[in-house]
Amino acid sequence: MFKHFKESIFVTIFGFIAAFFWAEHMAPGSGFKMLFVTLFLSVLEVTLSFDNAVVNALILEKMTPKWQHRFLTWGILVAVFGMRFLFPVLIVSLFSHLSLIKTIHLALEDVNQYTHYLHIAHAPLVAFGGAFLMMVGLEYFFNENENHWLKKLEGFLANLKLKHLDILITMLFILSVQFFMPQEDRIDIALAGVVGIFTYTCVRKICALLEKIGGKSNTAAAATSGAAGGIATGGFMMFIYLELIDASFSLDGVLGSFAISKDIVIITIGLAIGAMFVRSLTLLLVEKRTLKTYIYLSSGAHYAILTLAIIMFISTLYEVPEIITGSLGLVFVGSSFIASLIENKKNAHELEIS
Repeated sequence: MFKHFKESIFVTIFGFIAAFFWAEHMAPGSGFKMLFVTLFLSVLEVTLSFDNAVVNALILEKMTPKWQHRFLTWGILVAVFGMRFLFPVLIVSLFSHLSLIKTIHLALEDVNQYTHYLHIAHAPLVAFGGAFLMMVGLEYFFNENENHWLKKLEGFLANLKLKHLDILITMLFILSVQFFMPQEDRIDIALAGVVGIFTYTCVRKICALLEKIGGKSNTAAAATSGAAGGIATGGFMMFIYLELIDASFSLDGVLGSFAISKDIVIITIGLAIGAMFVRSLTLLLVEKRTLKTYIYLSSGAHYAILTLAIIMFISTLYEVPEIITGSLGLVFVGSSFIASLIENKKNAHELEIS
C-alpha cells in the first residue's frame, strides 16, 4: 500500500515545509498555526472527495494504462494548480473585470477584496457544479447501475425509460433555486446551470461515440494509425470528463476553504495535499480492483454525488457547513462498503453450503 501513497507523503512533507515558511514570511510567528490550518484543509479535501475517488476509479478502469498514468500525473497538475489556484483566480478576474496578473496580486496582497469578488461568483459557480454532478449521479442510476444496493429504489430508477429525464430533473432543481434568488441573480444562475447540463451532455456523447468507434476498430482488428488515433482521442475525452468531474467536486472545497483561511497560498497547499491523497486512493482502488470486490461502492458514491449536487444548489441560498457535506458523503460510501462486505460473506457462505 505504501507504493500507492509515497508521492502523496512526499507532497505532504514538501507542502508543510512550504506552508510554514510562507506563513512566517507573511506574518512572523504564525508558522505552526498555518501548519494546523494546512492539515485541516487537507483532511477536509479528502473527506469531501472520497466519493470522487470511487467515481474516478470506476471510469479509470475503462481507460488504457497509458491514459490512467496520464490522469494520475498530468491530471494532478490540472487538479492542483488549475482548479485549486488558477480557476478561482480566473473567476475573480472575470467578475472583477481585472487582468489575470492584477487578480493574482489581489489574491496575494488584498485577500478581503479577493474574497469579496469570489463571494459574488459563488452562486453561479455552485449552480454549474451542482447541475454537472446531478447529471453524473442521475445518469448512473438511470442507465449504468448494474449492482443495485437499495434494490427497490434503484430498480425503480433503472426501469424509468423516459428520455432526457435526467435533464428534466436537473432543470427543475435549477428553476427551483432560481425562484428564491434575487431578480438580478436569476439569469446568471440559470445560465450556469444550463451550461453545466450542456457540458456534461456534450462530453458524455463524445465519449460514447469515440468508445463505439474504438470498439468497432478493435472488433475488425484494424490495427491502423486511424484506429489508434480514435482510441487516443477517446482516452483524451475520458481524461477531460474526469477532470470536469474533479472540477465540480473541488468547487465546494475551494469555495468553502475561504471560511477557514484567507491565504490563497495556504489554501492551495492544503487542498493540493488532499488532492494527492485522493489520487493515490483512486490508484489503489483501480489496482486492487476494489469496485469489483465491493460491488455496492459505486452506488454509495453516486448517492453521495447526488447529495453533494443538492447541497450545492442549496448553498446558492444558504451556507452549508463543509462538515455536513463531508459527513454525508462518508455515510453513503461507508454504508455501501459495509453492505458489500455483508453481501460477500453471504455469497461465500452459500458457496460453502453448495
